[in-house]
Amino acid sequence: MSAPAQLPAVHTEAQRRARVDLAACLRLAVHFGFNEGIDNHMTMLVPGANDRFYLAPFGLMWSEVKASDLLEVSLDGRLLAGRGLIEDTALYIHAAAHRLAPRARCVLHTHMPYATALGMLAGARLETASQTAIGFHDDIAYADYNGLALDFAEGERMARALGTRSVLMLRNHGVLVIGESLAEAFERLYFLERACQVQVLALSTGRALAVLPEPVVRATLGQFAGCASVGGQNRAQLHFEALKRLLDRQQADYAS
Repeated sequence: MSAPAQLPAVHTEAQRRARVDLAACLRLAVHFGFNEGIDNHMTMLVPGANDRFYLAPFGLMWSEVKASDLLEVSLDGRLLAGRGLIEDTALYIHAAAHRLAPRARCVLHTHMPYATALGMLAGARLETASQTAIGFHDDIAYADYNGLALDFAEGERMARALGTRSVLMLRNHGVLVIGESLAEAFERLYFLERACQVQVLALSTGRALAVLPEPVVRATLGQFAGCASVGGQNRAQLHFEALKRLLDRQQADYAS
């Protein structure tokens, strides 16, 4: 979808920080190998609004996106600020998720390799066979492939399949991960790929997975909940700030 060029909006400090964080998220996705060419998309609702989101212009590599490049797009697809192209599937998938999914202030869609590979296996699910996977117990929904998301109806189908969970495994396609904050969403995305990676590696041995007993899984989930903060600081936010410091040392232009 092509949209006419618009002049940049005046940003509040919260909006400036959101732009910087989303640009960082895109760069970090490249760092960890979650990207696929110029495709896939990551969005975040504009702070103070529920009817518009930030999106990178289509055609840029994620490794070159800067905070100032981000478009401001309405949920019905109008370009409100910035210059560039709005890709159709980005609009239809993300607008629906932001509108319909609880907690979806940030929506990340990737074709990252191990999660996508797991979704290609008949009937496969992320099993509670590793400590990392336990963190996703009862928080993953699964949706069958239905072609490209080229209308709002398909985006809405995905959002409804996601329901109240934070992860949607799109079989034969990729993943959709949401969060109330960008740090939370990226934390889920990062550890989802790690959990899928070790499961795919374990399956490659040809031996059966040692799935953990339900009582152990439930007890460990309680422990995870109790460890969500360290010294009164949110663990996911601490992780994201550490990753941004990595970018600050290697490619600080993301924040410009």
